[in-house]
Amino acid sequence: MDLSLLLIALVLGIVEGLTEFLPISSTGHLIILGDLLGYNDDASKVFKIVIQLAAILAVCWDYRERLLKVVVDLPREPGARRFVGLLIVGFLPAAVLGLMFHSIIKGVLFNPITVATALIIGGLIILYVEKRSYHPRVTSVDGLGWGDALKVGFAQALAMIPGTSRSGATIIGGMIFGLSRKTAAEFSFFLAIPTMFAATAYDLYKNWSLLHAADLPVFAVGFVASFVAAMWAIKGFIRFISNHTFIAFAWYRIAFGIVVLATWKLGMVDWSTP
Repeated sequence: MDLSLLLIALVLGIVEGLTEFLPISSTGHLIILGDLLGYNDDASKVFKIVIQLAAILAVCWDYRERLLKVVVDLPREPGARRFVGLLIVGFLPAAVLGLMFHSIIKGVLFNPITVATALIIGGLIILYVEKRSYHPRVTSVDGLGWGDALKVGFAQALAMIPGTSRSGATIIGGMIFGLSRKTAAEFSFFLAIPTMFAATAYDLYKNWSLLHAADLPVFAVGFVASFVAAMWAIKGFIRFISNHTFIAFAWYRIAFGIVVLATWKLGMVDWSTP
């Protein structure tokens, strides 16, 4: 096995785990780094699906007590059924729109230039939202209404554009719709579970023929790296937003996007383009 390929898998796995639940776009980072490292062949498509699955399993593990309680209480507790209903409502917009536009988006928008542009636009939106007066009316996930879940679901659907960030769209969208930072972040994590499982299953179905036994060591390294990094990122992110705004993430997005566009425009890096 090529050691350089294992190192690439380690780096990309760590990046996926660290960025999946931060408002900076994990997909965007994987597209840009994969292009930069030359890992953008057919095998890389399945690899990115595998490490995304690892990240969502990290969420399931971190919130295992809450999720297990919901499963146990589902037959008899209205609160548990309501929680699952909120997730279904929030999941539907991305599910419907994803089935409609998945192939077009994958074929046209999955390139570093689109990602860089989306990173910058998203960063500017975060700065705008953070400068507004902020008076949350929903301070816990249990306090969400059906309309709140649906609106956050439509915000999540915007993340089909690579570079937007699923967590960024749901968290910032949630804040716009009146959710507290922590509530928006936690609902984003929970909403990620059905959304990412569905997306992973669909992508695996579409790319099943690209799976090869020879790639298993690379996938295993990326999977473990992503799981561990995501576990660390989730806990750190919740602590961070308890006392900080998202302005640092906004400036990071803008700076990263500008660097990619500048190196492309100046011919310093031969980024793949539409």
